[in-house]
Amino acid sequence: MADTDIKAPGGEKAPRILLVDDDPGLLRLISLRLQSAGYAVDTASSGEQALGRVASNIPDAVITDLRMEGMDGMALFRQLRERDPTLPVIILTAHGTIPDAVAATREGAFDFLTKPFDSQELLETVAEATGRKRATAGGESWRADIITRSHAMEKLLSELDLVAASDASVLIQGESGSGKEIIARAIHAASPRSDGPWVAINCAAVPADLLESELFGYRKGAFTGAERDQEGLFVQARGGTLLLDEIGDMPATFQAKLLRALQERRIRPVGAGQEIEIDVRLISASHHDLEKAIQDGRFREDLYYRLNVVRLDVPPLRARPEDIGPLAEHFLVQIQQDRADDNRIQGFSRDAFRRLLAHDWPGNIRQLRNVVEQACVLCRKGPVPASLIERALKSERASVTPLAEARDTFERGYLARIMRMADGNVSEAARLAGRNRTEFYRLIKRHQIEPADFKD
Repeated sequence: MADTDIKAPGGEKAPRILLVDDDPGLLRLISLRLQSAGYAVDTASSGEQALGRVASNIPDAVITDLRMEGMDGMALFRQLRERDPTLPVIILTAHGTIPDAVAATREGAFDFLTKPFDSQELLETVAEATGRKRATAGGESWRADIITRSHAMEKLLSELDLVAASDASVLIQGESGSGKEIIARAIHAASPRSDGPWVAINCAAVPADLLESELFGYRKGAFTGAERDQEGLFVQARGGTLLLDEIGDMPATFQAKLLRALQERRIRPVGAGQEIEIDVRLISASHHDLEKAIQDGRFREDLYYRLNVVRLDVPPLRARPEDIGPLAEHFLVQIQQDRADDNRIQGFSRDAFRRLLAHDWPGNIRQLRNVVEQACVLCRKGPVPASLIERALKSERASVTPLAEARDTFERGYLARIMRMADGNVSEAARLAGRNRTEFYRLIKRHQIEPADFKD
């Protein structure tokens, strides 16, 4: 059972709670308590069904009974923790199983409540579990520019929300074009430094002999052409965030100077006699395998660990195909607005949309935007036909991964992605997966995935 999205009293989207219990009476009682407090509630009567619910609709918190037939609450918690370590899980337990609940909290469960539970205590615990997102400055406005329906991206954004609250250095890894800079901007927007400057530099685009003066600044007369004092980016970003994009391409000769600056929180502008204190939140990004670069002697290991206090990995577009459609539609609208074309192109034809879904996108989001832009240039009026997508791609036709290759947890995630692409249409999802409707329906039923959860 799933509620449609409701709004909290302030108008923001209400936190969504997944409630898991094999006692129908208790399930209904807790649901009513939570709904009356303004929460959106999904319910599941078993651990297996709960995993299907999470695959289709990511909750803000999970409340699960510890003792259930089949998969118990502890097994469910461990699977949820493996899937998303940041998802708060609250355990309901009888007095006789309190030691097990305590053990669960030691493993990372958010909290446990004993039966019979106190309604006020329940609401306070749920409010605390979901309060982190509501407490973020500006609500969730920091993610306004991130278009996603993907569980992998939602997991990343949950981690981002936690990381943003601290001042720790962050290393963002991901393929070229996967959206590393937009993730870095979101960290800045969600952080206490959001009112401060946002400054970014592409280390690969700056000549090695100029990188020091760009980052640290220089004094008048320090070198030929230095006709006045110039603040470096570390000073310009004071009180805010500095992104060092493509850090893996930073010259080896400058890496030692950067390491010293980060250790001492001070820099010396070129030609200056005194050092300057710095106050920035540093984010680095790279599409290179920096650990391999360390082995090859191209990157300092001590600098790597200074930058990599927290690491976020941005999944490539091929790992989140459910995002292809929403991103393509977003780019189509955005491109026409930029060109002031009065939205003359109305979406994509069905075949064009299928062609977009079938491609593996080695250039990721950047390539997708380029393809949509090329199609817009050549399209007289909408919808965009498949022929223009083919022309823009200039590549061989790809296909959706056969469902037979997926097993266990991966199979559940695969089915969920296919259902998102088809907006809950079982026949269309079966066609995309290369299976007949009856067999596909049997698979989603086995994983307790509900088609209705994926409908717009």
